[in-house]
Amino acid sequence: MQRYLLRRLLQGVAVLWLLTVIVFAISRLSGNPVDLLLPEGALPSQRTALIHQLGLDRSEPAQYWTFLTHALRGDFGWSLRFQTGAAGLVLSHMPATIELALAALATAVVIGLPAGILAALFRGRPADYGITSALTIGQAVPSFWLAILLILWLGVDLHVLPVGGRTGFESLIMPAVTLAIVPLVTIARITRSSVGAVLPQDFVRTAESKGLRRRTVLSRHVLRNGLIPVVTVGGIAMGQLLSGAVITEQIFTWPGVGWLTIQAIEARDYAVVQAVTLLTAAIIVGLNLLVDFLYFALDPRIRDAQVATA
Repeated sequence: MQRYLLRRLLQGVAVLWLLTVIVFAISRLSGNPVDLLLPEGALPSQRTALIHQLGLDRSEPAQYWTFLTHALRGDFGWSLRFQTGAAGLVLSHMPATIELALAALATAVVIGLPAGILAALFRGRPADYGITSALTIGQAVPSFWLAILLILWLGVDLHVLPVGGRTGFESLIMPAVTLAIVPLVTIARITRSSVGAVLPQDFVRTAESKGLRRRTVLSRHVLRNGLIPVVTVGGIAMGQLLSGAVITEQIFTWPGVGWLTIQAIEARDYAVVQAVTLLTAAIIVGLNLLVDFLYFALDPRIRDAQVATA
């Protein structure tokens, strides 16, 4: 088990290193930030001096090496747009994104998990058709369109929820619901498929033949085995929510990492873009490792299979 987990950790480190190369290269494609920092009519000498001050006159490999060595120490540079350290700036906006992602994931689990279980229990019946139809509609609804509808209905027409900002629990409801649609559909579908595959198994029929109550059979046998794939989906969904809330945060002016990323891209703020990408990627890699640990804890068969192939 230790060899397998160590290999997974080394794979995560390799992914992060490769990502530093990609992010460094792509962030330079947006143009020179000097063009935005200098006022109109600036002298060529001023432009040259600022380029030298920012280190942009050095070769690309030299700039990358400086970036990498500083990043390993937690120093992602200085934000030109916000005039503060990039790492500290990203970390200060991270709690808002984590709060939104956790609220969206909780909403998806609370609704999607029972929906998937009910669809599996009543497979082929009207309840199953109704749930799967609703999931299909939810999957087809664009998040930005749903966000606009919620703002117009609950914020503008009814005035029951704030249309933007981070001012309390009320301001969290609409962006969390908007962001929860995609993982909700995924969790419900995976739950329906997984639980539906466990229900006909011999050990479930054996438990029922012993006279155990339906609720006991579901909780002790069906859900314990059928929800293992949901753990993977939950880990992946959390990573997607952390990294994919850009549009939602922008629509609701939620002061998270996604909103910060848009501001940094518009200002060609290399340091902030790199810090956002790498810190978010590190969190996602950590979530994947956590999912691996949970897999080992939930199903000994998976542990034995991984150890045998390690």
